[in-house]
Amino acid sequence: MNGAQALIKTLLEGGIEVCFANPGTSEMQLVQAIDQIPGIRPILVLFEGVATGAADGYARMARQPACTLLHCGPGLANGVANLHNAHKALSPIVNVVGDHATYHRRYDAPLTSDIEAIARPVSDWLHSAATAADLPRLGAEAVAAAGGVPGKIATLLVPADSAWNELPADYLPPLAPTLPTPNALPTLPSMQVDRAAKALRQAHQPVLLLGGEGLLGEGATLAGRIAAALPLRLLAETFNRRLERGAGRVPITILPYFGEDALAVLAGADLMVLAGAKRPVGFFAYPNKPSVLVPAACQVLTLAGPADDVVAALSALADALHAPAQPRLLQTAADLVPATGVLDGRVATSVIARCLPEGAIIVDEAITCSRFAQLASVGAPAHDWLQLMGGSIGNGLPLAVGAAVACPQRRVICLEGDGSAMYTLQSLWTMAREKLDVINVIFANRSYAILNIEFERVGVGTPGARALSMLDIGNPALRWTDIARGMGIHSERVESAEAFEAVFRSLLKIPGPALVEVLI
Repeated sequence: MNGAQALIKTLLEGGIEVCFANPGTSEMQLVQAIDQIPGIRPILVLFEGVATGAADGYARMARQPACTLLHCGPGLANGVANLHNAHKALSPIVNVVGDHATYHRRYDAPLTSDIEAIARPVSDWLHSAATAADLPRLGAEAVAAAGGVPGKIATLLVPADSAWNELPADYLPPLAPTLPTPNALPTLPSMQVDRAAKALRQAHQPVLLLGGEGLLGEGATLAGRIAAALPLRLLAETFNRRLERGAGRVPITILPYFGEDALAVLAGADLMVLAGAKRPVGFFAYPNKPSVLVPAACQVLTLAGPADDVVAALSALADALHAPAQPRLLQTAADLVPATGVLDGRVATSVIARCLPEGAIIVDEAITCSRFAQLASVGAPAHDWLQLMGGSIGNGLPLAVGAAVACPQRRVICLEGDGSAMYTLQSLWTMAREKLDVINVIFANRSYAILNIEFERVGVGTPGARALSMLDIGNPALRWTDIARGMGIHSERVESAEAFEAVFRSLLKIPGPALVEVLI
């Protein structure tokens, strides 16, 4: 057995089931090992940013890590933007990155690079193998370091000779971790709970700001019970790893993106308790506007941070407040009147909300249409909502790939801006190849519309023609129906509300991937 085979065997025994791969020459032994040792599903992607983003989406839904297989330093660098997003989401991922053979590095071949320097900012655990025997041991450590959710990013560098060399005669396989295994979460001091409970009882307009595990399952139920015990509002951070929403679930309002809108929602609050969330701040700095999005008279208390045991913290708080056994749940929204006429972001997202199937997974990178989508779908059938966590666009389509692989029995709806979709459009090819049940809704406004808005907000004055040309993607126009068809995806273009509803309903009845270009 060589090092590559021992590593793949160890990853498989540790619970790794999927590998999102874009391999090269240095990884051929690993490719062969995946072929020889059944159990890990290899999924080819055509760009490393798709691999890392798909691993993020998979982790959010499967609650355990996938691995990526990347080619040397440049391949890892191509995937860093979505590793940044995954890092912010606390998604567990195991990166396996090929490297030159140890003896070849000194010759400074074209692909030679400082891989560790590239990996370090987006890796919680980072090691390089020196020998074949190192690979399985480090593989087991990487899986354990990644853990469950909330998790970490583990990056294992694999020199080619450590992969092709045979194991020594005295080799003993490492003990494999059992997944899912959340990383050890900090113990919550009881005085922290008591302080939060006391402050909540005394506050006039308290807010419980939730993130991470406070937004789904037991965490959301506990938050709902707390809200039933006190006159407080439940809010979610602006961007979230995963949020369970819709009818029959605890109603939690997403804090708006624009700072002035967030402050308007928080107006009058005199206490903010953080549970799995951070103190809200502006996405960017703006002249003469506050960075911290908390009313001046509002006290902020941390019950649990994003990497803490949020569920345990909420459970202890619910007990301290003698919260009722059941939360108040959201009722099904009244049927919306079918949309007619001019198609814009507001109308299009109301169509999606009305047609949404039970148990859908929404991936939201709709950018300027995101707020419309969030508001329209509040009372839609129960669904999960995945968001861009690190602000690096190009995350939506890969997230959809990973979520569909993790949950093949559920329909994934990817809400995507046309500009951000261009970053990782190779995802469409993987959707077609793997026959993933993803409907991609491309909001085509032929512009980086959010930047047109931000141009005014940052106070630089009226943009001239040359400035506007850097925000315009309509010359030439992107024809998303042609792009999708060229990658094997069924696609349609719509320009009216009636046409969009008819197309969207028809796509829901057809298995496999599809794309609809919504001209707005």
